[in-house]
Amino acid sequence: MTSAQKKHMIYGITLGISFFVVLVLIFSPIFPKTKTGEPQNGLQWADEMFNSLAKGSSYFIPKVAESNEKFMGKMFAVSIKLDKPEDKPGDAENRAERASKLFTVNEGARVEVNGAELKIEGDLGKVLAAALRDSEAIYRNEGEKIKGLYGTVMKTEDEKQMFRQWWTVLDKINKRLVIEKKVPEAKIVSDVMKKAVEAAYNFYQVDAVKVKDKAGLMTFLLVFYVVYTLWWGFAIFFTFEGIGLSMTKAKVKKEV
Repeated sequence: MTSAQKKHMIYGITLGISFFVVLVLIFSPIFPKTKTGEPQNGLQWADEMFNSLAKGSSYFIPKVAESNEKFMGKMFAVSIKLDKPEDKPGDAENRAERASKLFTVNEGARVEVNGAELKIEGDLGKVLAAALRDSEAIYRNEGEKIKGLYGTVMKTEDEKQMFRQWWTVLDKINKRLVIEKKVPEAKIVSDVMKKAVEAAYNFYQVDAVKVKDKAGLMTFLLVFYVVYTLWWGFAIFFTFEGIGLSMTKAKVKKEV
């Protein structure tokens, strides 16, 4: 082994060992704890942070609420079924009963429950305004407002499960409006469902953080990811150089 090979071997081993030392640190619970006090490793901490950044970039409720203003007074009437193929006896009926509370508790529409079927008539704008109000509460992690509003009818359901009924109902209403070719109404229902209800539900109990507030940390993590990837690549490269394996350009054969 030449002196150059020895030097490359030392480089490779040093980079390899340090790579795994950092890897152990990443998987160790030494990073900032969650807001509930639970320890977390580097991947969990990074995942929580990126979830917070994603939530901070998913706040469209005011914009959707503004679009919904022109649907105030717009009457609608639909019949939807809340059964699923995998339902056990009584599941669909319980789901329909729970979902009906969205209309009995809030103003703007009346509902009739017939087994797993809901017949809904009312003011589309007011119904969607109620969904947006609940979405705002869940987005801001204020689940107690949902409990306070629907608490007397929730039984053992938690606030997130109750709030999910908005997505279930609006999805069915949207499909009916599409079938009836009521395009503007279907679009606003879809916007409320996807941009407000879905976003709030997915990020419930996550603290919203704006990207601009964590620009330095984001830059560090991206740079670290690139450097750490190259780190392992150079460890392998120098180790192979040290044992005499190297990459060279193949010679071009010349025809005689």
